[in-house]
Formats: sequence, structure tokens, C-alpha cells
Amino acid sequence: MNLTIPRSGEVTRAVILKKYEGVPFDKGFGTIVAERVVDLLIFLLFVITAFVLQFDKISTFIFSHVSPNKIILLFTLGILLFIIFLFIWRWAKWPFVLKVKSKFMGLAEGMTSILKMKTKWKYIGHSFFIWFSYLMMFYVCIFSIPETATISFDIVIMGFIFGTLAVGFTNGGIGAFPISIAKVLLLYGIAEDAGTALGWIIWTSQTLLTIVLGLTSYLFLNIFNKN
Repeated sequence: MNLTIPRSGEVTRAVILKKYEGVPFDKGFGTIVAERVVDLLIFLLFVITAFVLQFDKISTFIFSHVSPNKIILLFTLGILLFIIFLFIWRWAKWPFVLKVKSKFMGLAEGMTSILKMKTKWKYIGHSFFIWFSYLMMFYVCIFSIPETATISFDIVIMGFIFGTLAVGFTNGGIGAFPISIAKVLLLYGIAEDAGTALGWIIWTSQTLLTIVLGLTSYLFLNIFNKN
């Protein structure tokens, strides 16, 4: 689903949980949001690591694409919108806002479910292992072409970060993923055509794996839940 409409997969998962397991949509979606919160925290660890190792390159990349004035403007606008949201959330009595608040309670319960889990440390450990697997799947692909076979692991982390962002903000990263990889590797002297080729290799292999496993899972979902 995320390959068609960005982030629609999360909603679909909650619908499937409700259909096959009887989990209320808001609570099911809340656990998925909690999962994304864990993912975000782990991803931030990658970002912090990259900033420490490659601060000069990252700052050069950001400010060459986004002007400081635009960053300040977006930051200010974000703060103003957040303040307006807090006022509406706290004092508004509109029926729509009250309905959203009631739904949010179920969502919040799902989000805090990790803290109540008896096996929360196993859950967090598996989450780290999943992200490590993502990184390793990215890493092994650099050996597919000679131009990138010798790049260092910190450069791999840089490419992994920007590739992940491309996937998160588009429908599966199509088109944006190879461009992001090429732009990052260009900072390290890798020719843009080689970086683009690597990006397409990584994106194609990951996407094909997602499609095959997704369709297989969907098939088994109906086979094992006939009743």
C-alpha cells in the first residue's frame, strides 16, 4: 500500500487487525503509531551518528539546497501552527474536535502499550535488529558496482539516512530514492551516474522483495483466516 499512497500501509494494517483479530481501529492504529515512534527514535540515532562522523559534509549539503532564511521561516511557522493547535485542542468545544479527542484517547492507549508490555525489551531489541537488517541490505549493494565498492561505512550510513527519508516522504521512494543516493555520494566524489545506478539497484531489490513477500503474506492471510 505504501508503494501506491505514502503511509497508507499503516491505516491498512489497522483495518486488517480489526477485520481478522477484532482489535478496535483506534487502538490498533495506536500500536502502529507507537511502532513508528520507536522507528523514529532508532532512525534519529543513525542521524546523530552521521552528524558526528560527517558534520562538515551534512551541513554543506543542507545549506546548499535550503537557504538559512527558509529554515528559520519554516521553523517559526511550525512553532506558530503548534501554538494554534494547542489552543484549539485545549479550549475548543466544536463537535469535530471533541470527536477527535475521544479517538485520540484510544490512540494514546495504543501508543503507550509498549510501556505495558511484559516483553518490551524483546520488542525494542527486535526493532533494532530490523533496522540493522535494513542497513545491511543497503550495505551489501555497494559491492554491485566498482565505483562504490570501496566507500567507507560512515558514507554508507549517510546514503542510508537520505534513502530512508526518500522512502518515507514518497510512495515507496520511487524516483526519489536513486536521486537522493546520487546526491549524497556526489559529495564524496562518486560520479552521479554511478550513484544513481547504485540507488536503482538498492531500490529495485528492496521493492521486489517487498512486493513478493507482501503478496505472499496477503495470500496466506486469506488462507489461514477463512472463518
